[in-house]
Amino acid sequence: MDWGMKNRLAQLIQADGRCLFLPVDHGYFQGPVRKLEDPRKTLEPLLPYTDAIFITRGVLRSCVDPDKTKPIILRVSGGTSVEGKDLAHEGITTSMEEAIRLNACAVGISIFVGTDYEHDSLLNLARLVDEGERYGMPVMAVTAVGRELEKRDERYLALSCRIAAELGARVVKTYYCEQFEKVTSGCPVPVVIAGGPKVPTGYEVLKFVYDGIRKGAIGVNLGRNIWQDEHPVAMIRGIRAIIHENATADQAQKLYDSVKGGKA
Repeated sequence: MDWGMKNRLAQLIQADGRCLFLPVDHGYFQGPVRKLEDPRKTLEPLLPYTDAIFITRGVLRSCVDPDKTKPIILRVSGGTSVEGKDLAHEGITTSMEEAIRLNACAVGISIFVGTDYEHDSLLNLARLVDEGERYGMPVMAVTAVGRELEKRDERYLALSCRIAAELGARVVKTYYCEQFEKVTSGCPVPVVIAGGPKVPTGYEVLKFVYDGIRKGAIGVNLGRNIWQDEHPVAMIRGIRAIIHENATADQAQKLYDSVKGGKA
């Protein structure tokens, strides 16, 4: 592995082998979602506790100060919206040259296995990996499911993750599921947990993060389950404790309650 690739990955994956990525890229297909209407306001209190942010170039330039940031994973796929016919019909929206210009540590792209656009999305990933390897830029593949949330089972996710790794992704972002160990054990590159729609309680988030780490994930890439929480700083600190301090879900919940109450 070339020095540049190693250096970028080292900025994302911490010395303990773990990571906490914070995605705020949702607007690229959903528009101004709740509590992300003003990305700058959402991000600022959370930046001290994240290891990297997953973001589009437009929001990066307009809402993140260059002298007050964290390592960047640049969202480079898109071209669809919730108003369109098929979310899976994505293309590459941002060049590798642009990612380098913005000093990104990685680029991220969605793949849509099992959809009408499977072929296109997988070739998009392969081409992006070719460019990334040329310039020492890691590629994170996101195993997207579009509107078909029922696809989030271990068989489908294990298939998607393995294909992403086979095509050269350096990191794979995928959903937590039952028997999650079957997903991580079949993927030869690091796996980070995606959140998807916000779950009913914060404790449930802490539980699936704890279980996912225990079953082989190296970290998370959680957005809505953090910044849509009523106490987002408390939530990200609880999750960070699980990832980097080996806290249990119960210990993380105690920290959440303490931060929420202004005691930590």
